[in-house]
Amino acid sequence: MSSIPNDELIRAAEWLQTLRHEVGKAVVGQKEAVDQTLVALVASGHVLIEGVPGLGKTLLARALAQAMSLRYARVQFTPDLMPSDITGHSVLDPSTRGEAGIGTLRVHQGPVFTHLLLADEINRAPAKTQSALLEVMQEYQVTLEGRAMPLPRPFMVMATQNPIDTEGTYPLPEAQLDRFLLKINIAFPSHAEEKAVVQLTTGQRAGNQLPLDAVRPCLDDTQVLELQRLASLVQAHEQVIDYAVRIARATRDWPGLSSGAGPRGTMALVRAARAGALMDGRDFITPDDVARQTLPALRHRVMISPDAQLEGLGVDDLLRSAQGSVQAPRL
Repeated sequence: MSSIPNDELIRAAEWLQTLRHEVGKAVVGQKEAVDQTLVALVASGHVLIEGVPGLGKTLLARALAQAMSLRYARVQFTPDLMPSDITGHSVLDPSTRGEAGIGTLRVHQGPVFTHLLLADEINRAPAKTQSALLEVMQEYQVTLEGRAMPLPRPFMVMATQNPIDTEGTYPLPEAQLDRFLLKINIAFPSHAEEKAVVQLTTGQRAGNQLPLDAVRPCLDDTQVLELQRLASLVQAHEQVIDYAVRIARATRDWPGLSSGAGPRGTMALVRAARAGALMDGRDFITPDDVARQTLPALRHRVMISPDAQLEGLGVDDLLRSAQGSVQAPRL
């Protein structure tokens, strides 16, 4: 028995197809990165986008924000950025008299009080500043002056970073990495895609103006919340959940990985699979849905061993091997 009415499934798939189309007006190619970003949005998760400068990481976030009628804020992470620059702070308001007659503290909300937060080049700030997002990403609230202040919903953090071997970067704390639902690696475009990018960004544009003028809002906050609600109703068979658990557990003792994925990685696999199934217009997940999300859901939750690095192996290679060792169920 279907858990989601068929007309709602069709409507959700149409909404997401329209959103994908609008984002595609600005982001040429990178179909996998766009789809994975939409999966994170539908799954009510956060996404970390990694790639060398100039591959469109910021453009992807800007295009997604413009394609939705949601509040948007951007924080440029720098080595001197303070946690209060993100979450907010208290200031003394002399216009109001407190008990001591010297005014009262007024809370000034930071840029995190928005729907879509772009944390640009997040690994250029030290761990103390990066950790300011821990409570935000996990509990969707900020504690200021001992008072918990909820964030608007929907809420999503899109963080971009350059590879860790780039000069002037800091590694993200493991606790923060684990709070990202997906990590997306953006690679260099193909010849045809790069040609299309150059034509789009240089034709009738001055300087480094982003090609966002053609992107039109197509979803509002109510529709996004409805998509997230429908994703939570997508059915997950017990054998498919067991498949996701076995993949995550395989990474914990796989040769070449010094640290495997924890239970939150398994949860991310299933959540992302549910969102992917909804994008395909289905109200149930399959083993293929889980397998498709293995790399983005787990690549930032495992650590490669020094020996594997010396052999030239990558995290994605080891994850593919670990996934291939797990037999998928037949439903």
